[in-house]
Amino acid sequence: MENHITLPIRRLVEFLLRGGSIDNRFGGMESAQEGARIHRRIQKAAGDAYEAEVTLTLDREVGGIRYTLEGRADGVFTEETEIPGDSAGTEKQTVPLLYVDEIKTVAQPLEMIDENFNRTHWAQAMCYACILCIQRDLPSMGVRLTYARREPGRGRRGPEELKHFRRRLSREELESFLDGLLERYRLWGEAQLEWIRLRNESIQALPFPYGAYRAGQREMAAAVYRTIAASGRLFTQAPTGIGKTISALFPAVKSMGEQLSDRLFYLTAKTITRQAAEQAFDGMRGKGLRMRSVTLTAKEKICFLGAERACNPDACPYAKGHYDRVNDALRDLLDSSDAMGREVIEGCARRHTVCPFELALDATLWADGIICDYNYAFDPQVYLRRFFQEVNERYVFLVDEAHNLVDRSREMYSAGVAKSAFRGVLKALPKKDTLRRPLNRVIRALNERAAAMGEETDFYTQEESQTEFNCLLEDFIDDCGPWLELNAGTDGAEEALQLFFDALHYLKIAELYDECFVTTTERKGRDVVVKQLCLDPSHALDGCMKRARATALFSATLTPLDYFASVLGGNDNTRTQALPSPYDRDRLCLLMADRISTRYRDREESVEPIADGIRRTVGSHKGNYIVYFPSYQYMQTVAGRFEEKYPDVDILVQRGGMDEQEREAFLARFDEGNDHTLVGFCVLGGIYAEGIDLKGSRLIGTIVVGVGLPQLSEEQNLLKTYYSRDGRSGYDYAYTFPGMNKVLQAAGRVIRGEEDRGVVVLMDDRFTTAQYRRLYPEHWRDFRVVRSDEALERELKEFWDRQGQADEGLPR
Repeated sequence: MENHITLPIRRLVEFLLRGGSIDNRFGGMESAQEGARIHRRIQKAAGDAYEAEVTLTLDREVGGIRYTLEGRADGVFTEETEIPGDSAGTEKQTVPLLYVDEIKTVAQPLEMIDENFNRTHWAQAMCYACILCIQRDLPSMGVRLTYARREPGRGRRGPEELKHFRRRLSREELESFLDGLLERYRLWGEAQLEWIRLRNESIQALPFPYGAYRAGQREMAAAVYRTIAASGRLFTQAPTGIGKTISALFPAVKSMGEQLSDRLFYLTAKTITRQAAEQAFDGMRGKGLRMRSVTLTAKEKICFLGAERACNPDACPYAKGHYDRVNDALRDLLDSSDAMGREVIEGCARRHTVCPFELALDATLWADGIICDYNYAFDPQVYLRRFFQEVNERYVFLVDEAHNLVDRSREMYSAGVAKSAFRGVLKALPKKDTLRRPLNRVIRALNERAAAMGEETDFYTQEESQTEFNCLLEDFIDDCGPWLELNAGTDGAEEALQLFFDALHYLKIAELYDECFVTTTERKGRDVVVKQLCLDPSHALDGCMKRARATALFSATLTPLDYFASVLGGNDNTRTQALPSPYDRDRLCLLMADRISTRYRDREESVEPIADGIRRTVGSHKGNYIVYFPSYQYMQTVAGRFEEKYPDVDILVQRGGMDEQEREAFLARFDEGNDHTLVGFCVLGGIYAEGIDLKGSRLIGTIVVGVGLPQLSEEQNLLKTYYSRDGRSGYDYAYTFPGMNKVLQAAGRVIRGEEDRGVVVLMDDRFTTAQYRRLYPEHWRDFRVVRSDEALERELKEFWDRQGQADEGLPR
């Protein structure tokens, strides 16, 4: 294998030259988008002769390794510069000198910043200057550092305070500096090349880790591999039992061994699917795979300080001196395990007294696979900029449980602010506090918006972005940032910090605002909420997926596929795939109770027949069951009536706000060893309706009450209107499809393994209509309609008779 490494310059200098502590007290309030905005303003003000955002690339061999160095200079310009005389008698002269400009935004007052403020800033600029010097065959170059700080009280529209530092360096000095950095990096580079060689050899020899493929696995694996090879996108509906995790990961790993990709991201919405990915990697390692994987855990969960988290050296021993020790910790971590999960990372962080979250982020740069939440690839606030800015790598995105990405992406690209939050901060401040003025201006604007709505409506929609209101939020952020730095720990500071971040997020979304958004103003009692609502996240997701060579999205419930492809960023190079269930259809009894209407107007009358239907179902065979309802109120009403009418049946009712321990205790009640029937009452679309894996006799039946329609609301109706514009069925996009997805997820809790058997009863007359039957997966085609309790009981008895276990039912 060729000794070649592609290396971003910023990554090189920060890795080698960083030092000191993590400290978010200075600079922590500045946002990335604000820094970019200031950059653009400075560049524009520099005039036409100023070259902005100059892309630079250089091949350089040092120590037997050929590096492709990549970066982007903020600016390149020519300036008349005085060159001093020398000992050979050359007189002082003024000549035009080419400069590289590196712009850095800071929160500190500029008088606190001197020429030696940050050595990585000089190093980055000097590397860019070296590349230009070589490419343009110049004897010397100028390097300028420009530090910019927004002038307090002048808002985000400027002007900025600027401070410049200049150096003139010869080509020999610049080349010597660059080569010195690459020599310092050599041991890491050699280790990286050796690792890639070892990894690729192991991948090429890797067999499918579980022997023979299950039904559907080979088809899915082949489709994923072809998608990667074709740089495309794939949407796969893979029913439970196919083994979608390994069916996606195995071909993605194989593609890396054939140098079709450089790194893969396994993106999930829940902890349980992250664990499945870890287990799949471990299964391949058991067959000889050498591949590094990192699992990212949210900062608030992995932080050793817990709720008292404060990222500064005075409050946290792991932040103090972190950058002085982190490279040693990283070396230890990489040597200790190929599987860098939470426990491994925490253990290494404790040994070296470094921040576990930052250590995990650093480890991703040396990992082949990254297991993480959707946010790290798709969220405009927290996506991993170290991979997706100024980096030219071939990534593969594997998006698990992709049905969850619809709501998650709409949340990521929506943002709102409430008057109550601004008033809450205002009340905590002294009367003469400087922050009161910008708070009052936003509150006054929100009151004016509410007054303009009149008395006839509490909800108002505007298609255009609200520029004047956004400017008020900009002014609030401008004043709030310095205020937070001076008032940490005082009354109102915690609430002000949260409001600061909410406003920042709002303004980030304002930058993305286009025809896929609307702005809503809603009056809620005395509160007023303004929200930028993302109706269609497909454009934003498409942009995110363009950062990857290929993306495969998969779930057991992507029905209908064309709906998910259109909402989740499908493009002209998108393929869809629907796989059949690998399980014996005779092991599932699917019944439609079409005599019951769960429409809102009929709910009071439906309570009694639903309670009776539940009793008939669970009375057919002893075991564990879950009944799913479209709302807490409906669930509690039916559960109360059921308990009153059938006290001989043990029930368990989901409560709102259950903590992790309570959730685990709830699921533990569904035990294979139960000697009686247990009926759980749960909410459709809730924590027990998907992502739980109750195999075997831990769950032998589910009853789904209602078609799962989202609650009627102004926002859902906006979705309906938006998707109706171009001929699509807006009602289906806003209500039918999301509701049916919840139903399919809940029903999918029953058959989790090849030996499982069980029943699914759908209680709502709409399930038998063509509108819903068209959405049934292929393995649901054998459903039976029951129109009476007696028919329900008869069908269930016949099913359990066929299973040879009919003698264990409850007494009737």
